[in-house]
Amino acid sequence: MSANTPADPIARQLSHAYAPIRLESGLCLRRARAGDAAKINALTQPLVDERVLVAKDMVSYFEALQQFRVIVDIHEDGTETLAGCAALHVFWDEIAEVRTVATSADYRRRGVGRTLITTLLEEARIMGIKKVFCLTFETEFFTSLGFEEISGIPVSPTVFQELLHSTDEGTAEFLDLARVKPNTLGNKRMIIDLTESAPAEA
Repeated sequence: MSANTPADPIARQLSHAYAPIRLESGLCLRRARAGDAAKINALTQPLVDERVLVAKDMVSYFEALQQFRVIVDIHEDGTETLAGCAALHVFWDEIAEVRTVATSADYRRRGVGRTLITTLLEEARIMGIKKVFCLTFETEFFTSLGFEEISGIPVSPTVFQELLHSTDEGTAEFLDLARVKPNTLGNKRMIIDLTESAPAEA
C-alpha cells in the first residue's frame, strides 16, 4: 500500500471512485471535483454564447458537481486540461437527463462526447433508471447512441403529476411545459429506453 493510499477501507473505495480512468485516446475519465466547477463554467461559456446551452450561474455547477463526469488531459507536470464534461440528472426512477454536454474545440474527434454519454448511460443502468432524456441540437450524434426524437411525454400520468412539483428547468423542458417555451433554444427532445437497448461501446 502506497503512502497516499487511505488506510480505511471505505476511504480507499471512495478514493478509487474518484481516480482517473485512462482511455485509449490517452485522455482520462473521472468524476468531477470541486476544482472542476470553474473549468466547466469556462468550457460551456462559448456554447452559452452560441445559444447551444442555457446560461447557468457558477453556483449551479457547484450544486450539481456530483452529477458530472469529466474527461481531462493530464500533462507531465501533473496539471490538467478539461477536454469535456457531461452530467446525469435524475428526475425519477423512470427518467434521468444527460445535460451540460460540452467538448473543448482542442479535443474534438477523439471520442470525448461519446465516452461521456456512454459512461452516463451505464451509470443510469446501474442506478436502475429506465429512460434517459436529452435536449440537443446534435440529433445525429445522439441517434448513433440509440436516442430517438420524442413527442408528448413518455412517462406515466402519475409520474407526470409528480414531476410538475419540480423547480428544475430541465424537468420543465422534458415535460414540454408552456412556461419554458419562450426560453427554448430550438433544440430537439430525444430519449433512449435503457430497458430495450444494449450498452453502447465507447
